[in-house]
Amino acid sequence: MTGRYQVVGIGNAIVDVLTQCDDDFLDWMGIEKGIMQLVDRERGETLYAAMKERTQAPGGSVGNTMAGLGNLGLRTAFVGRVKDDALGRFYAKSLELEGTDFPNPPVAAEPLPTSRSMIFVTPDGERSMNTYLGAGADFGPHDLDAEVVRRSDYLFLEGYLFDKDHGKAAFRKAAAACHEGGGKAGIALSDPFCVDRHRADFRRLVREEMDYVIGNQHEWCSLYQTEDLEAALAQAHADCGTVVCTRSGADVILIRGQERVEVPVHRVVPVDATGAGDQFAAGFLYGLATGQPLAKAGRMGCIAAAEVISHFGARPETDVKTLFRSHGLI
Repeated sequence: MTGRYQVVGIGNAIVDVLTQCDDDFLDWMGIEKGIMQLVDRERGETLYAAMKERTQAPGGSVGNTMAGLGNLGLRTAFVGRVKDDALGRFYAKSLELEGTDFPNPPVAAEPLPTSRSMIFVTPDGERSMNTYLGAGADFGPHDLDAEVVRRSDYLFLEGYLFDKDHGKAAFRKAAAACHEGGGKAGIALSDPFCVDRHRADFRRLVREEMDYVIGNQHEWCSLYQTEDLEAALAQAHADCGTVVCTRSGADVILIRGQERVEVPVHRVVPVDATGAGDQFAAGFLYGLATGQPLAKAGRMGCIAAAEVISHFGARPETDVKTLFRSHGLI
């Protein structure tokens, strides 16, 4: 595609494989409930084989966000690494069908299989994720076409990919290219454990290269090593132009310059909490990319998140733009 993208995302291209199960099954398989665990190839194959009536969808945190933005009609691209295997081809084709460009072709010479996450959803809507990182986690500067990023209004990075040195190098290259083209760069902190492992590098990235950062209260408190959320957000605000803090079920806090807004969350009992944060990011970025006020962008994020947790799976099933209209947002 020529011309500009409104949003370009970079993340781990993971195929989500979902199944429903009960708590007994989790115990039987030794799966820890409600968290994301990394698994090796052998454990991944065991869990995959144990899944009944599985459904698959192109996933990964930022991949889900880009699909949400595609659903909303923005011009988007997702940059990630997949092997040229069945799941990798499925991933690339699915994104294109949903209206998001996938500029990196599947890699035939990649030694590892395409990344996958086995997600077990219990009747209470909790998701227990077991992720085999595979090919996607090896994303590095050589996988990045800087021209794609240079043509983006907003760049959105996935904290999970920050786990390896070549991922960090790719992010710095991408942020520089985005700024060269006049765009704004941002990141989702992704996971408090990820932040714990790379705190100094994350802080430097937030302070020196990010225009906006999205995190939940645990991630912000981890980043600034405090249990006082307000203290963490004050430090974040000193470091970065736009700061967003989600607090599962409580008001979302958004800070930009001298402006601070708190957006109430309409609480619903989740059917499946998979992708709530990813779709919040999609709604929020849609607001930013279309020039909405901060409070409205936050409300859009909350509406998109509420839609995705009302059904099984991490992608929107209804036209989220119609929901925005029904709430008087557009």
